[in-house]
Amino acid sequence: MPLHEATFRFSTSRARNILAALGPELSDEVNPRSHTRCWLEGEETLVLAIQAQDIASLRAALNMFLRLVNVADEMQEIT
Repeated sequence: MPLHEATFRFSTSRARNILAALGPELSDEVNPRSHTRCWLEGEETLVLAIQAQDIASLRAALNMFLRLVNVADEMQEIT
């Protein structure tokens, strides 16, 4: 079965802090049908890549990680 995948690049001066905030979620494999990787490209680009066995798993992983990125970014604005 082909893999489904999505990759997002976020340009922000907070990229390193957002990556650190995502660390616990990235180290804990929540869904065995999807795999998520996150890394920095340079100092200000956060890359989020998700692969999944099916569209439903991809959608679920995207919903979770995009929400986490958004929350981490918003918390940086508050503090």
